[in-house]
Amino acid sequence: MVKVLKTLKTIISIIIVIVLIAAAWLFISPLFIRHENVKAEGSESWMSIVADETVIADIAIPGTHDSASNNVVLPYFAKCQASDIRTQLDDGFRYLDIRLGVKRVGNEDKLLLYHGFCKCKESWVPWSKDLDLGSVLAQCYSFLSDYPSETIIFAVKMEQGSDLRSFQLLLDSYISKGQDKWLLTDTLPTLGECRGKIVLMRRFDDVCGLGERAGIYMNWPEQGANSDVSLNAETIECGSFSLIVQDRYKYDTEDKWTAFKAGLAAADPGRDFIRLSFLSTNGTPKFGHPYKYARTLNKYLLDEDLSVYPKQWIIVDFSNAALAEHIYSQNKTAR
Repeated sequence: MVKVLKTLKTIISIIIVIVLIAAAWLFISPLFIRHENVKAEGSESWMSIVADETVIADIAIPGTHDSASNNVVLPYFAKCQASDIRTQLDDGFRYLDIRLGVKRVGNEDKLLLYHGFCKCKESWVPWSKDLDLGSVLAQCYSFLSDYPSETIIFAVKMEQGSDLRSFQLLLDSYISKGQDKWLLTDTLPTLGECRGKIVLMRRFDDVCGLGERAGIYMNWPEQGANSDVSLNAETIECGSFSLIVQDRYKYDTEDKWTAFKAGLAAADPGRDFIRLSFLSTNGTPKFGHPYKYARTLNKYLLDEDLSVYPKQWIIVDFSNAALAEHIYSQNKTAR
């Protein structure tokens, strides 16, 4: 009996060690995913080559998926970027995917950055502060002050919470503090109208009736489905314009690439459309590892001749300046 108990204790100890090692690996391994510090000349101000009268829907724009997730809880599953917002902007990305939730901090409500239920953090250490929207906006304001020829598309989604009214009013209060840095409109502007400004786009209804202050409505149903891998882009009516979007995030690498290319090639409907193509995916498992897919898909993107497709907004995981340049360089060519 004593021998059996000793054997059982040994087995339990081994299991505990294995679990601890696995848990440590899930935390430590994403720390080795570093931002590829490649350079692209003129990446900070590439919009200066685009004519003022160009409607933003007609510009090839690089963007980042879950833009604030470079430091995030459960990084193995939730980390989608390896650089902060300012670095992404300097690299040439102009579409930011901003996921927010309301949290009571002390005596006031704050808007914090999330990816799913995972909080984004100020740094990689687990005890660092939660990332507040104010910190992200400070990076955006600083960038636009340095490069007034540029604009930032700020696509906001309520990622956590259910009180949309409180969420919208709190977002408006953050915007009010830097009012002069925003272009608040409910129609598609020209680049000349929004140079030096942040353009607010929202993935939620205007429940507060803020009108233009609510920003441009640009929402679409979740597209995670992996049961039918033939699915690619969908057309969504968004009021003053239509949105063609491909955001299939439950596909493995090859199926995602097929859907992505099919979305790129969808018929060009003209200037009253925004075309939004996500290259990001976390695969078919319930909890995937985005980097596993991004490292291959990003290589595919760099090898793809984008000049044969209509101009559109392309959104990536684990961004770098080479990816951004490959996308925005399409603005140098006429179609």
